[in-house]
Amino acid sequence: MNPIRQRIAVIGAGISGLASAYFLSRRHEVVLYEAGNYLGGHTNTVDVTLEGTTCSVDTGFLVYNERTYPNFIHLLHELGVSNIASDMSFAVSMDEGALEWAGTSLDTLFAQRLRMLSPSFIRMVLNILHFNRNSQRFLGEVHGNALTLGQLLQENSYGPLFRDAYLLPMAAAIWSSTPADILKFPAATFLRFCLNHALLQINDRPQWRTVQGGAREYVKRIASSLSDYRLNTPVHAITRSANHATVTAAGGEERFDAVVLATHAPASLALLEDAGPLEREILGAVRYQPNTAWLHTDETLMPRQRKLWSSWNYLSGAKVDGQRPVCVSYWLNRLQSLPFETPVVVTLNPHHPPEASKVLARFEYEHPIMDQATINAQDRLQEIQGHGRVWYAGAWTGYGFHEDGLKSALRVAGAFDAAPSWAVLP
Repeated sequence: MNPIRQRIAVIGAGISGLASAYFLSRRHEVVLYEAGNYLGGHTNTVDVTLEGTTCSVDTGFLVYNERTYPNFIHLLHELGVSNIASDMSFAVSMDEGALEWAGTSLDTLFAQRLRMLSPSFIRMVLNILHFNRNSQRFLGEVHGNALTLGQLLQENSYGPLFRDAYLLPMAAAIWSSTPADILKFPAATFLRFCLNHALLQINDRPQWRTVQGGAREYVKRIASSLSDYRLNTPVHAITRSANHATVTAAGGEERFDAVVLATHAPASLALLEDAGPLEREILGAVRYQPNTAWLHTDETLMPRQRKLWSSWNYLSGAKVDGQRPVCVSYWLNRLQSLPFETPVVVTLNPHHPPEASKVLARFEYEHPIMDQATINAQDRLQEIQGHGRVWYAGAWTGYGFHEDGLKSALRVAGAFDAAPSWAVLP
């Protein structure tokens, strides 16, 4: 605990940086640096005008649930931000529509009626039921070892269609990673996440929600509480001494008592001019998957059968080798209850660009890859946390999601005696 008022720099204005600045500014003087032209990072809400109506839509962070986002829910309540119900319906369209199904009902599961007579498809359905029913047992068996998801599937003789048309599409859509990288995920991490989020059960699933008016509503509330945040101000370097840390950014150098690096792990490492061996080893172990997001109205980037359209839609082309970045289309009309008849879609890494006349915007995002190297880096973060006046925050310190970024900020805030009483930290 450090109750003395300090001058703190926070680098990066995604959820981790915003929350760090918000909580720390209650007791300390905070300067928030952001290289881009908006606050929020993956919380990137834009206005779309269609059919004579303008509406806010989210393009990065989209949904949260009532069970596994307790801190984010507390934060929204504290900020006075409203929400509306959403859902997590999921569809798969493979080989350019040759195989399509959705999990909404038996009608959508067997939308291609001949699948009722397909032994491989029936085996996939049975494998799904078996995997979901035994996932808790599997977690107990793999706890504490380095078994990968791919090895777990192989050891338990799950079929290729279960892997390629169900588990990998679901996981790749959630983590925005390639199927090849998903297979390298630690099985324990994958199972624990899916069980916590009730993704492997039919009943008693948590209600998913989205921020009313777009997620930038909470960003606005945080921004209004900050006295010094600087957009379009990339930080070039951080150097440290016994008495202070120096931040070199566009506009010159400034001294601080502490620095919070709320950036991607490789970016944090690159900023440390005097990085030590441990910092290079831990931060350098975390990899990221670049993903291009297109906001558009092109229906060809959705399942062929309209009745299969779901909130999340995994798409694969004719040639799939597992190395290609995941292609998933998020149907925002359904996710955010948009007032449009025209479908509004965010597609990550489409196999072909949307029709030019139907493109609304394009964005570049990066998502952490949850392989064993990243898990090991998370376990070792305390070896460098707070050393040399530098603290680290980011979704990469957890499962890679909004709640994880917020929890990392709460931990940093706690070290400066600035965490809220409602913080839920295991």
